[in-house]
Amino acid sequence: MSLLSDKCVPCHGGEKPMAEDSIRRMLDEVVGWRLRTYNDVHKIEKIYEFSNFQKALDFTNAVGALAEAEGHHPVLVTEWGKVTVIYWTHATGGLHRNDFIMAAKTDDLSLGHGPGEDGTTG
Repeated sequence: MSLLSDKCVPCHGGEKPMAEDSIRRMLDEVVGWRLRTYNDVHKIEKIYEFSNFQKALDFTNAVGALAEAEGHHPVLVTEWGKVTVIYWTHATGGLHRNDFIMAAKTDDLSLGHGPGEDGTTG
């Protein structure tokens, strides 16, 4: 089953975060997402670029609606012309398949913002 068609499953704690080899395999499925470590917690991050603040804000709101629908919420940093999205699973203290599902769905959302609007940096 593809990440895009999967649904997030609730995590209730007690689960271990993904091992680094599994993370590396999953990163191959979500182009442009990068592994970051903050305070010893693995997270995935991607920066989406837009031609102005309004498009960045519209994308932020679309990601927020997706997050509510899936019950899995990212860090969203909205700036002029870009949005940084960071996923990890609090309940596991690291990465879970849900994070990669959300990364794929976030990428899919970015495709609706016009040609050239879904590039990444960083």
